[in-house]
Amino acid sequence: MTNPPVCNYEGSDYQRSFWEQGGRAYEDRTEAIALKRLLPGGGRLMLELGAGAGRNTPRYSGFERVVVLDYSTTQLAQAQERLGRSSKYIYVAADVYRLPFRPGLFDAATMIRVLHHMADAPKALAQIQATLQPGAIFILEFANKLNLKAILRYFIGRQTWSPFTLEPVEFVKLNFDFHPKAIRKWLGGLGFSIDKTLTVSHFRLGLLKRLIPAKFLAALDGFFQPTGALFQLTPSVFVKAKLPGDADAEIPAAVIDLFKCPDCNGGNLLEKADHLTCPSCGAKWAVKDGIYDFRESLKR
Repeated sequence: MTNPPVCNYEGSDYQRSFWEQGGRAYEDRTEAIALKRLLPGGGRLMLELGAGAGRNTPRYSGFERVVVLDYSTTQLAQAQERLGRSSKYIYVAADVYRLPFRPGLFDAATMIRVLHHMADAPKALAQIQATLQPGAIFILEFANKLNLKAILRYFIGRQTWSPFTLEPVEFVKLNFDFHPKAIRKWLGGLGFSIDKTLTVSHFRLGLLKRLIPAKFLAALDGFFQPTGALFQLTPSVFVKAKLPGDADAEIPAAVIDLFKCPDCNGGNLLEKADHLTCPSCGAKWAVKDGIYDFRESLKR
């Protein structure tokens, strides 16, 4: 698969309808607990993949600069409203299968609630690995096919696919669940070691969320998250992966020096009033309202 399909949230009110009005306060709090456990104390340059409207971005306050990346420009515009346009945040619209960054830039990256949209997860993970420095931390969340609900449904004949096999399952178009062993295999093949595994959303049941305040239910979830080191049976799993070595790359001072051309991989892009130009292949990439758009090049 050379050009995997992309799940595009352009024009979506996902932040409001799913998170703010969708009864997901418990899930949001459990993810905050997991990130606090997994994030390094600080760093220089973070890549947030699939940032959406910036729900998690304030949780990366220990980093000097954060690249806020999403495929949707409307999601990034919502992130700008939430976060502002300070020099701390760099807003980039791009395809995760064609990342527009020079190799070895970032000392950390996160990908939360995004991998489940990846039709070719290994290809996406390889793109991310190429952007990271030696010694970099990568925090990945994935939807777990080996969860208790799926196991029970399989045994009573309510679902046909097995939660025990390693291949991903597409339960809705461009929505995939993954086996934890498959994730570990893919990350290991890219040179990552797994430092920590947390299981998240142990109590993702409508009845419990209605009866117990989100603050207390999330605190209880946090108590059980470290059991992920032993077994993974929750619908959501977080892993903290690390590349070998020590960081040795300088972080470019100029934003433009972060980028390469996703068409030809050429560097040294030229900055114009409303776009970037690749001197190697002539591709032009729009810059509008503070968002660098690398999804599709402008007409040459």
